[in-house]
Amino acid sequence: MTYIRTVLGDIEPADLGPTYAHEHLVIDGGRPVELYPDFDLSDVDRAVAELAPARDLGLACVVDAMPCSAGRNVRKLVEISRRSGVHVIAPSGLHLAKYYAADLWSERGSVDELAERFRADIEDGIDEHDYLGPVVERTEYLAGVMKIAGSEPSLTPRERRVYEAAASAHRTTGSPILTHCSEGLGALEQVRLLADHGVDPRHVTLSHTDKVIDRGYHREILATGAFVEYDQGFRWKAGVDNGTLTLLAWLFEDGYGDQLMLGMDAARQGYWTTYGGEPGMTFLLGEFAAAMRERGIGDDAQAALFVRNPARAYAFAPVAVTAG
Repeated sequence: MTYIRTVLGDIEPADLGPTYAHEHLVIDGGRPVELYPDFDLSDVDRAVAELAPARDLGLACVVDAMPCSAGRNVRKLVEISRRSGVHVIAPSGLHLAKYYAADLWSERGSVDELAERFRADIEDGIDEHDYLGPVVERTEYLAGVMKIAGSEPSLTPRERRVYEAAASAHRTTGSPILTHCSEGLGALEQVRLLADHGVDPRHVTLSHTDKVIDRGYHREILATGAFVEYDQGFRWKAGVDNGTLTLLAWLFEDGYGDQLMLGMDAARQGYWTTYGGEPGMTFLLGEFAAAMRERGIGDDAQAALFVRNPARAYAFAPVAVTAG
């Protein structure tokens, strides 16, 4: 039987509800904030307040996408989930190399060592210190997705090692995989590498690909069976055709509506109303939902984007049991 793993426990896929498929609720310091101070999303009160109006619009789940040792704080994610009433899926995995010191475990570990850390996050508990302290002290809270990242134009040797480790941990745990496609590129290389290492593309979600408005490129990605997550909807400038809406209309027309998901990737204070930014977390279920209806993407299609597709994409795969 499959399930979705949230920070507050496993739930049935049918109980997931409307989901933002790639978000950042907590970035609690670390190298990302050193590089980009606007990435500081460490305030739990602001996160709960930011979610409240989106919850009123129906938001039921958020997939957090800040992986190991890059500002992840599982206790804050747990508190946000409890106080907001929104399911939260916490990540394992690793981000781009620029978010880590050169001598950190993430940059030195072998495929097997990285895979074991990912597995332990998923099955044993996320480390209290996010693998940045001198010892590992596991909490009771488990990761429900592996977030890994590829740069462009192609994966680096370090990134290939991370992807191979995620594939290994997937074979052991069944955990879904969420990837970062820099500038929307590299999706095909990423899904093929994972497939070559035993991951069914139906358990892979490729993020940010709507940065590339190319119908053929998206058809080719979706023909693999993988999911895509579009999060550029609020980033298109006024007076310019909204490329995310265009892609959605094309791909529903092409018969790929059961592989599309939406998020905001709102990883900056400047995107949250509680920090004085915009458009805020209500955007997708509010303004963008209305814009989709105007483009002919109606209630059933939106139910696929927000509910049915995330319930499949973030469900754990069955794991083969080897006889002892």
